[in-house]
Amino acid sequence: MKKILAFMSLGFATLGYSQDKIEESFKKNEIKGNAISLVFGYPEFSYERILNNESSIGVSIGFAADKNIDTKFTLSPYYRFYFGKKPAAGFFVEGFAMVRSIKLQKNYYYSNYNDPSYYEHYVKDESYTDFALGFGLGSKWITKKGFLFEINAGIGRNLTNSDKNDFYDLTIVGKGGITVGYRF
Repeated sequence: MKKILAFMSLGFATLGYSQDKIEESFKKNEIKGNAISLVFGYPEFSYERILNNESSIGVSIGFAADKNIDTKFTLSPYYRFYFGKKPAAGFFVEGFAMVRSIKLQKNYYYSNYNDPSYYEHYVKDESYTDFALGFGLGSKWITKKGFLFEINAGIGRNLTNSDKNDFYDLTIVGKGGITVGYRF
């Protein structure tokens, strides 16, 4: 009987032993601002949520602070995969989507063939929204206190409305910057 009781106790002990997954003990939220775009009159801010040591998702929002900038608003969700030793830091690759709102001023000229000295000029505003997909590369450094510095660049292909503008080539879109922020 003692052997059966000891065997059952050992069986329950081995079945009852389980190790919970170790909870990752790093901060998982980041708020960032793009210093380069701010200098050019187009403030861009980002929020990033770290999923695990190697990946994160985020979204960037930018808007034109200067009325002479054609791109009025940008929304860009992204997914990043990190290759660094620290959690969600070091070299990364990203895939992104981009939705942009663009407002252009087109100049139109009308002339009279009978009177070459006569012509009319008028400006017409055109607005539209386009959508692009792309990829990027970059690197992120983070301090022990949670401050971070990031350099990234990306290129994408515009999938809609690329024929709306004769002056700019809107088939290719770019994304990038020098970003500073805080992880909390």
